[in-house]
Amino acid sequence: MARPLLSTARLELRPLTADDSDLLVELDGDRAVMEFLSGRETPPDEVIEVWMPQRTDPAHDALGLGYWSGFEDGEFVGWFCLTPTGDGEAELGYRLRQRAWGRGLASEGALRLLEHGFVTARLRRIWAETMAVNVRSRAVLERLGLRHVSTDVRQWDDPLPGAELGEVVYELTAQEFASRRAATSGRSVRRDVRGTERP
Repeated sequence: MARPLLSTARLELRPLTADDSDLLVELDGDRAVMEFLSGRETPPDEVIEVWMPQRTDPAHDALGLGYWSGFEDGEFVGWFCLTPTGDGEAELGYRLRQRAWGRGLASEGALRLLEHGFVTARLRRIWAETMAVNVRSRAVLERLGLRHVSTDVRQWDDPLPGAELGEVVYELTAQEFASRRAATSGRSVRRDVRGTERP
C-alpha cells in the first residue's frame, strides 16, 4: 500500500518526495517554526542530507504511511506525517509555515491523517509528542481527541527553554477513534432530523 493522495475541505495532502526539498529547506529554516524542536534554523544541507532521507523512507511508504506535503489553493503550507513506530502503531506529526498558523489547518490535516491511519492503514494506536510548554501543539492534539498519557523529563546537552517541564506524550486508539466518530455521526443525524442544523 503506497501513500495515497489525501484531501480535506481546504487542503490537498500529496505524498512528500525529494522534489519537495526546497519547500522543506524554507520551512525548517524558520527559527519560529523550529522553536520547540531545535530552537534554531536548520541548515539546508542538514535538511537535504539528514532529514529528507528519513521523510522519504520507502519502507514507510510501503505501509501507506510516511510524510505528506500540504497545499492550500496550490500554496505549500507545511507537512503532516504518520511514521511507523511498532506493530500497528505510528507517530503523528505536523509542521506548518507561520502564515498558516491560527487557521485550523493543523487540526484539519492531522484529522485526515488519523482517518487514514485508523480506517485505511488499520493502525491500532497513534501517538504524538511535544514539549510540555508547546501549548499550541498540545491544543491541536486535544482537539483531535488524543489523551495526555505521560510526561517525560529528559536530559539534554543544550536544553531549550521549558525543557525542565518535560516532553508530553498523547495517544489515541482505534477503538477510541471509532467511538468518537460514531458519537459525532449520531449527533449530526439527530440535528438533521430535527431540521435545525445540517452537518
